[in-house]
Amino acid sequence: MKALSDKTNPVQKTDELVDIVDEGNNVIQSATRAEMRARNAIHRCSFVLVFNSKGKLFVQKRVSWKETYPSHFDPCPGGVVGAGESYEDNARREAEEEMGVHGVPLHPLFDFFFEDSITRLWGSMFFCVYDGTMVLQKEEVESGEFMDLESVKHLILHEPCCPDSKAGFETFIEEHYNDQFKILLEESGAG
Repeated sequence: MKALSDKTNPVQKTDELVDIVDEGNNVIQSATRAEMRARNAIHRCSFVLVFNSKGKLFVQKRVSWKETYPSHFDPCPGGVVGAGESYEDNARREAEEEMGVHGVPLHPLFDFFFEDSITRLWGSMFFCVYDGTMVLQKEEVESGEFMDLESVKHLILHEPCCPDSKAGFETFIEEHYNDQFKILLEESGAG
């Protein structure tokens, strides 16, 4: 699975309106994506763990012209939530746009706060089980593959990885990847 493009725009969707939130995840205003990035304002993002029925996780590599974390691996792809958009609607839209994932239920897992020098966000993590054809969005995704969780753990320690997704994945492994989650994963079609 590979997607290529000759696009070199370093900031995508600069005029898209997003909700700016406070440290308690309450909407305080809307701003363009470019304004949000310039101020490093707290915003909302969705993240999706895409498993296949063998329990492997899909990891994508971002294109080199992404506005944040270019050429980084991403174990929980998703995106910036638009103004007035719900986390779930965004997660569903992003999974379909970036990877072609459709027709499967999304299951909410947890919310988390993340910040570094590039971004500050409230994230909402979802998971799904998908065995369909992955269709990668060439404007955002360079490549991707399903990996076992031990390989993903190794990857995030030794390769450039989106730090917000890395934080979300680590929270998932430490706090949510337990027997109860494994049963839920099996009931959703994996295992």
